[in-house]
Amino acid sequence: MYAIAVGESWAARAFSRAASVRITAAYAILLAAISVVLNALGPHAREVAVSRMSTNLHNLAHGHLSTLVGSAFVEDGGEICLWLPWLVCLLALGELIWRGKGLVVAFAVGHVGATLLVAVGLVVALKAGWLPFSIARASDVGVSYGAVCVLGALTASIPSRWRHLWVGWWLGIALMAASGADFTAVGHVLALLLGIGLSFRLPSAAEWTPVRVALLIGGAGFGYFVLSGSSVETTVAGLGGTLIALLAGQLAQVRYAASQPEFVPQPAAA
Repeated sequence: MYAIAVGESWAARAFSRAASVRITAAYAILLAAISVVLNALGPHAREVAVSRMSTNLHNLAHGHLSTLVGSAFVEDGGEICLWLPWLVCLLALGELIWRGKGLVVAFAVGHVGATLLVAVGLVVALKAGWLPFSIARASDVGVSYGAVCVLGALTASIPSRWRHLWVGWWLGIALMAASGADFTAVGHVLALLLGIGLSFRLPSAAEWTPVRVALLIGGAGFGYFVLSGSSVETTVAGLGGTLIALLAGQLAQVRYAASQPEFVPQPAAA
């Protein structure tokens, strides 16, 4: 009887934990299912899906606004098994901290917001003749904008003594990647900034349990490979951003201490 009770208790806890990340689980299942179907249908089917769901200027200019949603469920590669577990870590952490609604808001702000901002920038660049018109039909699908925004939205939940280092690391990586004038990398910078700004409007983590720390490590790993591509240059830039943030934090502490009035002992009343 004791073993049965323990088993039932374990099952109840597992079900409760799964229910607390149901948005993440549902999204991951949909991503995996769509990828499996497209792989089964062959490369041509994937190309068609990517073309129709891309949030490029051609599709947006023709009123295909459904791509703003559909593009988050299609990826242009077939290696989803390599990165999906780490994406799940990131999204699950966000859902545990902000609940399902907060996760959806953070992901949507990054996915849609960064997409539209990039589109505006591309229109300006095309009219100025800075980019070829072929860029209007470039494929642009995937989870990266939304995921990077979720990463940035964790900023307010990072303990205050580490927060400036967290921001410096990610901004250093993202800005270096964007220096190559790749519009997707620029979108990552915008999504990260949107997430950082949004983070102070969302609930912050009350405590960091071992499970949440493990999810943060997995999610940060996903963010690192999305933003940097694991290149040496972007990693060095991230370390540089961390160093700048550290020095800025120390300078702010010195200035704050200098601005405080000195305590002068008052003579005791006679």
